[in-house]
Amino acid sequence: MYTAEDIINEKSYDIISTSPDATVADALKIMLEKKIGAIAIKDNENYVGIWTERDLMLNVVTEGFFSKTSKIKDVMSTELKTAQHNNSVFALQDIMLGKRIRHLFIEKEGKIIGILSTGDIIKTILNDKNKELKELNAIVNFDYYENWKFEKKNK
Repeated sequence: MYTAEDIINEKSYDIISTSPDATVADALKIMLEKKIGAIAIKDNENYVGIWTERDLMLNVVTEGFFSKTSKIKDVMSTELKTAQHNNSVFALQDIMLGKRIRHLFIEKEGKIIGILSTGDIIKTILNDKNKELKELNAIVNFDYYENWKFEKKNK
């Protein structure tokens, strides 16, 4: 069964981040360029927040918000949701569903090693089920059943 660390290793890219002093427009440029829905906020070597597309929706209707001047540190979520590197894909799914979140920071030995999204989890589960189905199909030989016929008995 896949673990959080397995999924991160398959993704094979670093955590995309920006500084707390970046503007929202700067963060959006990075997100658009990297085609991601969330960006980590890193102050020196520490992750201090996350800002997502959903945050943008909330920010846009807030009085005084302007993407070119508003700082990420003023609009980011600072309560980072984390999971351990050895959590199974199903444990990660339960955490995300239970907390109604879309992104999880993954920790190993007290250090953040990656971020997983609900899309990463769903993709992993679907790929695993697809592999499982192929293995089952290889085991079962349907030719036997397709060519199997009842013989009529003459009385």
